[in-house]
Order: sequence, then structure tokens, then C-alpha cells
Amino acid sequence: MQSAGQRRGKHIINPFSAIEETVLLGWEGRRCKLKECKSRKTVLNTKRWRTVTFSSWYAETHFKVCGAVYAARHHAMEERANLMNMMKLSIKTLIQSALSLGRTLDSDFPPLQQFFVVLEHCLKHGLKAKKTFIGQNKSFFGPLELVEKLCPEASDIATSVKNLPELKTAVGRGRAWLYLALMQKKLADYLKVLLDHKHLLSEFYEPDALMMEEEGAVIVGLLVGLNVIDANLCLKGEDLDSQVGVIDFSLYLKETQDSDGKQDGDITAVLDQKHYVEELNRHLSCTVTDLQNKIDCLEKTNSKLQEELAAATDRIGSLQEEQQQLKQQNELIRERSEKSVEVTKEDTKVELDTYRQSRQGLDEMYSDVWKQLKEEKKIRLELEKELELQIGMKTEMEIAMKLLEKDTHEKQDTLVALRQQLEEVKAINLQMFHKSQNAECSLQQKTEAISSFEGKTNEMMSAMKQMEERLQHAEKARQAAEERCNKMKQELASRLDTCRQQMSQLDSKCSTLEKELKSEKEQRQTLQRELHREKDATSLLKTELEQMEGLKKELRKLQDEKQQLEKVCEEQEQALQEMGLHLSQSKLKMEDIKEVNKALKGHTWLKDDEATHCKQCEKEFSISRRKHHCRNCGDIFCNACSSNELALPSYPKPVRVCDTCHTLLLQRCSSNSS
Repeated sequence: MQSAGQRRGKHIINPFSAIEETVLLGWEGRRCKLKECKSRKTVLNTKRWRTVTFSSWYAETHFKVCGAVYAARHHAMEERANLMNMMKLSIKTLIQSALSLGRTLDSDFPPLQQFFVVLEHCLKHGLKAKKTFIGQNKSFFGPLELVEKLCPEASDIATSVKNLPELKTAVGRGRAWLYLALMQKKLADYLKVLLDHKHLLSEFYEPDALMMEEEGAVIVGLLVGLNVIDANLCLKGEDLDSQVGVIDFSLYLKETQDSDGKQDGDITAVLDQKHYVEELNRHLSCTVTDLQNKIDCLEKTNSKLQEELAAATDRIGSLQEEQQQLKQQNELIRERSEKSVEVTKEDTKVELDTYRQSRQGLDEMYSDVWKQLKEEKKIRLELEKELELQIGMKTEMEIAMKLLEKDTHEKQDTLVALRQQLEEVKAINLQMFHKSQNAECSLQQKTEAISSFEGKTNEMMSAMKQMEERLQHAEKARQAAEERCNKMKQELASRLDTCRQQMSQLDSKCSTLEKELKSEKEQRQTLQRELHREKDATSLLKTELEQMEGLKKELRKLQDEKQQLEKVCEEQEQALQEMGLHLSQSKLKMEDIKEVNKALKGHTWLKDDEATHCKQCEKEFSISRRKHHCRNCGDIFCNACSSNELALPSYPKPVRVCDTCHTLLLQRCSSNSS
């Protein structure tokens, strides 16, 4: 039979393979019943009968199932088309009424309410039901939560919706999300991001849902026109959770105009009313199902409450039994307490006797304690004196703190004086530098003179050595002459007569020699004097050299002091620069604060009704040319003249600013950074 079914099913299209399985299962069940009902005698030629009956039944059921699928698809297409048309009508009426009104829209504005109802129906179309503990739940807030992951700009909306404590249901959170997106004028952008990631939307929507088809892209394109509208909506948790999404078609019905044929107008009016009634019935059926679900939930809660009531009654009975037991225990305790009271009375009498005896000892203890008290009073007085001294020290410390504050002010004055001293030290350093150069020049000259003097002293020393050698030779010659004279006296004693003449000659020679000796002695004395003079000159030069070395040491000390002063100067200059930077930063902060105050006081926030032309280009506002407020000056401009965004001190994030304010703020930022 399977081969026959396969042969018969070759002409069937692949998308209906699931339908084939259901048909075959139905056929197997019917075949079993036929076998049970009919006997072997009535059924002849079973193979032929099976093929005929199966083929006819298969074709019939296949046609019915295909027709049901086609009808379901056609119904879904009609729903999508109706929702798209309703969306067009609601957006058109909302824009026209908002432009005619000419002000920001509130949450009580009827066309705006109807727009949100239609948008909610569009987002709910084709939603998959999620199973929870309570039951099946359909909420369009699930796909809207994906926007936070796909578009980080929407994180503010998600956090603000989650932080609203009054919202208890997912429907209320979804409505609050839509309100905030419309107020930010980014509803179309966020829904476009969702439609670009349909693989993520498939987790929440059926394949034939409005958001998964082309109609969703058309609706997103229509939502771009809502950027013209300025809305200020109230987010009340109770209102958002309890709203019932019913479309009011009375806003979109138009009066039939008199034309050539009155019958056509009547027919169109009847058809419109028919469609209106059908839509009302459909919405009422939806509300009825919602109410039935709520009733089921309430019945479940009621049954739970009844169970809790039964448990509470059981608890009350057990508590009453425990109360009776406690009463019996209380009576027993009372009897025991009366007996204990009698025993305690007897004990108190015994204790009174002991008390009288112990009182005498207590009197003695009292006298001792009184003495200790007096001593403690004295100690307390001393401690109070010390406390007064500490208070005086504290006052002195406060005076010292005030003096320190005065010292800080004086140090600030000394900083100015130190600057002047720095300039004077720089001038002194320049003078010292010139003096050191002059001293180095004089040192060079003196070193050259010392070198020349040393050469002269070396020459004088060599001459002195030569003179000493001559003196030694002369003394030797004199000794030799004296020895000869003695020999000659001894030898020529006999020859006195002959030698007197020679003696006279010798005397003359001696006188000449003595004269030469005297002259040599005088030369020697003069040389010694010159030597003493040169020694004095060398000692003077040595003292001058020592003075020069002292001057060099002083120069080094001065250079070290100069380096230290330069370091101190650099540190002070750095400190002054830092002080200047802090002063400039504080001035800039003061200027920013003054500008913010000016902006708060001077700039007034113009109302939308007061401005009909752009302040910069003076073009008239219209549907295409919208009004935009500059967050810095408060005036109203068109989109072309206020397309820039900057971060202001009063706003944490970049906001819209006009061109003139943008250039001024950029110049100010560049001057602050420089």
C-alpha cells in the first residue's frame, strides 16, 4: 500500500509533505475500522478496492487541507493589509491634527492614543505565545528588548523603562518604550534596526506575521513622518498596564459627499459601516478572550485563596487547643507561685535580721567611702585644672592656626619678593661671571709672571753656585798661599833681607787680593740681598697663589650656590607655573559658571507659538521645515541651521546647537585647550 501511496503522491508539491503525513495517518485509521465492520464475504477483490478508495479519499482530504491552508494564508494577508491601511490612516490623521494644533502633544490627545493602539495591534500580529507557569502569554515587549542589543543608543530607554516601579506587566513596559521612542523621534530608526535582523525576530513572530513581511518595512517608512511631531507624554504605570487596545473608527469615517449618483455613496457608507462593525466585533472578541483569560486566572487565585482559608481555619483550631493547654499550665503555675510566696516571706524575715547586723558594718564602710570621695573630688579639681590648661592650649593652637594663615599670606607676598630677588640674583650671577672671567685673565698673567720669576731664580741660583765655587777655590788658594808663606818664613828666615823686598811685593799683592776679597764679599752680600728680595717676592707670589686658590674655592662655592639658586629658581618657577595653571583653570571654570548663569538668566526658551520663521536664515516653518530649539541660546531654528551637536555644561550628553553657538563654543574650547 505504501508503494501505491508513493506513486499517487508524486504529483504533490513538497511544501505539503506534512499534510501528506496527516492524511496517511487518517487513512490508516479508517482502513482499520472498515476491516472491523465489513466481513470477508462482502469484500471482494480487496487490492482493487483499496487503491480506489485510498486515491479518492486522499484527493478529497488533500484538497480540503490545501483549501484550509490557502484560506488561513489569505486571511493573514487580509489582516496585514487592513492593519497597514489603518496605520496609514492613523499616521495621516495624527500629523494633520498635530500641525493644525501647533503645539506639543499630550498623552490625552485622541489621535495619538489611537495611533498607539493601531501600532500595538501591528506589533502583536503573528506573535508566538510563550508558555509560563500561569499560562500562555503574548507580549510585544520581547522583540523591543532586542533593540538595546542591536542599537546601543536605545540603552537609555530600556534602563528608564526598567526603573519605572509602577509598571507591573510586560504590556505596560512595551507601551512605555513606544512612548519614549516617539518622544526621542527615533521610533522609525529602532524598528528599522529590528526589521534588518529578521533572523532574530523569527524567535518571536510567525513566518506570516506583519513584522516578517514587506508590510512591516512600509509601516517603518510611514513612521518617519512622525519626526515632525513634538510630544510630551506622561508615563503612569496604572494607565499603561490597564489600557485596552480598542480602535475607534469614528475618527477615520468621513461624511459622504453629494455626487452624481447617491446610490454609490450609500453603498460605500454601508460598506464602511459594515467594515467598521466587523472590526469592532473582532476587537470585542479579542477583549472577550482577554477577559476570559483574566477570569480563569482569577478563578485559579480564588481556589488558592480558598485552600489558604481552609489551612487558616485548621491553624485557628490548633491555636485554640494550645490556648486551653496554656490556661491549665497557668493555673498550675499560679498555685506554685502562691506556695513560693509563703516561703519567700519566711526568708525575708531571716534576711531582715541579717540586714540589721550587716548595717553596722555598712556604716563603717560608708565612712571609708566618704573619705575616698573627698580624695576623688580633689583629683577631679586637678583634672579640671588640667582640662582648663588644655582648653587654653587649644585656643593657643587656634591662634597659631590663624597666625599660620597669616604666614601663608605673607609667604605669598614673599613669593613676589623672591621673584625680585631672583632677578637680582641673576644680575649678581652675571656680575660674578664677569668677575670670574677677569680673575681668570689675571690668574693667567700672574702664572706667566711666576714662570718668568722662576726662570730668573733658577738663573740666580746657578750664578750663586758658580760664585760659591769661586769662593771655595779662592779659599783653597789662600790656604795654599798661607801654607807657602809659612814654609817660606821657615825656609827664608835666613833670607829675610832678600825676601823683604819680596814681602813688600807680597803685601802689595795681599792688599790687592784683600781688595778683591772685599769686592767679592760685597758682591756676595749684594747677591744675598737680591736672593732675600727674590725669596720675599716668591713668598708674596705664594701668598697670592694661596689667595687665588681660596678665590677658586670661593668661586666653586659661589657656582654651587648659583646652581642651588638656579634649582630653587626653577622649582619656584614651576610652582608659579602650576599656580598660574590652577588660577587659569579656576578662571575658566568661573567663566563657564558665569556663562551657565548667563544662559540660565539671560537666554529665554522661546515657545513654539512665538516663532514662525528661522532666526538665522529667516525661512518660514512648514511641514517639511520643522522647528528646533537651540539648547544653548533657547531660540528656534530650522534643521539646516541647527544640525550640529555639542556637549554643554547643563547637559551630560551632546545636544542640538545652532551654527552661531557651535562656532562660539568651538572657539572657546580651542582657547581653553591652548
